[in-house]
Amino acid sequence: MVEVVVPSPGESITEVTLGTWRKSDGDWVEKDELLNEIDSDKATLELLSPASGAIRLVVKSGTEQKVGTLVANIDEAAARPAGAADAKNSKTTAVAVVTPVTKESNPTVAKVANDSPTRISGVAKKMAADKGIDAGALEGSGPSGRVMKVDIEGAAKSGSAAPAATATTANAPTAMSGTRGIRREKMSRLRQRIAERLVSAQHNAAMLTTFNEVDMSEVIRLRTEHKANFEKTHGVGLGFMGFFIRSCVSALQHYPRANAYLAGDEMEFHDFVDVGVAVGTERGLVVPVIRNAEAMTLPVIEKTLKSFALRARDGKLTVDEMTGGTFTISNGGVYGSLMSTPILNPPQSAILGMHTIKKRAVEDPHNPGQIALRPMMYLALSYDHRIIDGSEAVGFLVHVKDCIENPGRLLLGV
Repeated sequence: MVEVVVPSPGESITEVTLGTWRKSDGDWVEKDELLNEIDSDKATLELLSPASGAIRLVVKSGTEQKVGTLVANIDEAAARPAGAADAKNSKTTAVAVVTPVTKESNPTVAKVANDSPTRISGVAKKMAADKGIDAGALEGSGPSGRVMKVDIEGAAKSGSAAPAATATTANAPTAMSGTRGIRREKMSRLRQRIAERLVSAQHNAAMLTTFNEVDMSEVIRLRTEHKANFEKTHGVGLGFMGFFIRSCVSALQHYPRANAYLAGDEMEFHDFVDVGVAVGTERGLVVPVIRNAEAMTLPVIEKTLKSFALRARDGKLTVDEMTGGTFTISNGGVYGSLMSTPILNPPQSAILGMHTIKKRAVEDPHNPGQIALRPMMYLALSYDHRIIDGSEAVGFLVHVKDCIENPGRLLLGV
């Protein structure tokens, strides 16, 4: 027997949540095949099979487990069933880790529990649940009558399988049209941790928000004029976030309290700028950190952002990459947000909120007294008033505005 234990997502993490098993007890698995996804308060880890053989599950899906706990065994001595090589392909199937839905919580789910006499593949089990098909009524085409994906697909097309059983009573009143379903889904450790930090920030900081608006005309002009050559030269697209990171670095160097922590009765100042960039994923909000952003050129910043975005989407960010940061930028504009008040990311003392770009009628800066249609963005700076004065917060935001409206300042360092 080869043991499968809970790996450590990081030094400070001692307990994790086991996701949904991709295999049933006794199923054949290949070496390095995806068995489960482990959810912690900072990252999600893939649990891969250390060997080929029959899996023997020790603990149930969705349970809390300590790092190093034995969760399954792989029986290498078990006989390989016919067609088992196809199992290798299952490791490329990406599905989200969610709380398992049971027949009791949703009467339309097929009877495919692990203790059911019907043997069914993991992919077929999910498909049966989605289509409301009773897998127990099917004759499987796989080894030992195992119900496979093709069996569910065939039943769905022909309508030969009975729908999953639903609870009825003889004198039940006629139901109105429409659904009234209710479901509960356990919060992931990552989302629980996010909730704790956001509530803590609101309770433990004197948080205020100041607003301003910025004319995006010059940045849009530069981007339109140079984006093709920029991508050809540096191998990465030219976005807006790089300009804002460079502008915030400049502002933080002029207003160092916005880059500081409050530690008891002391202020901890930093001679470096580590910018956290909030990224929304299916699992929740993550904030990878661009370290020493003050030393980075715009192309390097854009390459780093692209790497973070791709790995955040696939759940590949490491704990170290999401730890620390002296300042955070959140871009609600990508979701269409016109205005918001971002919440501090403790122990940081400030966070900038970017929003969607809308054309609005404003005074033309080149022709005072004249009205022009300009691409405008609202900016919001939330800050801890215990360490940052209102005048500094306003000055910080005005500095960012000036850098965006006059990008030459970033080249001159003024």
